[in-house]
Amino acid sequence: MRKYNASKRMLVTGGAGFLGSHLCDRLIEQGHDVLCVDNFFTGTKRNVEHLLDHPRFELMRHDVTFPLYVEVDEIFNLACPASPIHYQHDPVQTTKTSVHGAINMLGLAKRVRAKILQASTSEVYGDPEIHPQVESYWGRVNPIGLRSCYDEGKRCAETLFFDYHRQHQLRVKVVRIFNTYGPRMHLNDGRVVSNFIVQALKGEDITIYGDGQQTRSFCYVDDLLEAMLRMMATGDEVPGPINIGNPGEFSMLELANKVIELTGSKSKLVRQPLPADDPKQRRPDISLAQQALGGWEPRTQLEEGLKKTIAYFDQILSEPESA
Repeated sequence: MRKYNASKRMLVTGGAGFLGSHLCDRLIEQGHDVLCVDNFFTGTKRNVEHLLDHPRFELMRHDVTFPLYVEVDEIFNLACPASPIHYQHDPVQTTKTSVHGAINMLGLAKRVRAKILQASTSEVYGDPEIHPQVESYWGRVNPIGLRSCYDEGKRCAETLFFDYHRQHQLRVKVVRIFNTYGPRMHLNDGRVVSNFIVQALKGEDITIYGDGQQTRSFCYVDDLLEAMLRMMATGDEVPGPINIGNPGEFSMLELANKVIELTGSKSKLVRQPLPADDPKQRRPDISLAQQALGGWEPRTQLEEGLKKTIAYFDQILSEPESA
């Protein structure tokens, strides 16, 4: 790594996506040079258009399933469609993005001696029998189901990261991201927060799958990125994996009613069958994150975060091209 300049050359794969674009913002604010790489399958130029004229920002169209040859100091590997609608669209490509993408980014990190962070997922726990989920839990994942392309792809990526760490002494960081929400979420990604908000703002019926008692924990994007940046800054003795998310737990019915309340919508709740392999519960144990990441914990309450997210979607839906 270069010693003569405090600013670093940062690579963010999936950098035009929901999380990636916010990460690019934070890295630019910190004074770093940022190379944002995205194939624009789910990411959009709109998410980073405010950065395009910045002298320390560069945007590259590239698919991480192909090797990349650049000079960087640190790599944030976020590239992969993360909502069922998107990752089930082309499941083979989803698995390739996680697995080949990890191999290519790890190979790059090895060549240039960069530190590399993998954005893994709570989906490595599958439909868990342990609640809340701790990092030592191996999970319960269906290896041949509709969600397997994502879940098993991410599990394999973690395997590769730790094998490169052990075999090649690569400096790796692995974070397991739990449900995250906020501005720049994809309008039609089918995730529960964006689904409920868009349906409520349009005055449509809100879709509840199953009995609505299944739970999720929702972390606002700013809180999540703070944890991710702190993780990258930890010493080499902290490779992870570390859970990052908000331990506040809500049922789907609670979330739907809160969205209706905050939007003032007249939407009604309608029920649909539960999708295959949909986890019944999801909640992170963040004890390890609090210990390793300088006392980090989420600060944004659900209502506060939902208000900001609702305002974003309201703006998007009011624009002519979204009509």
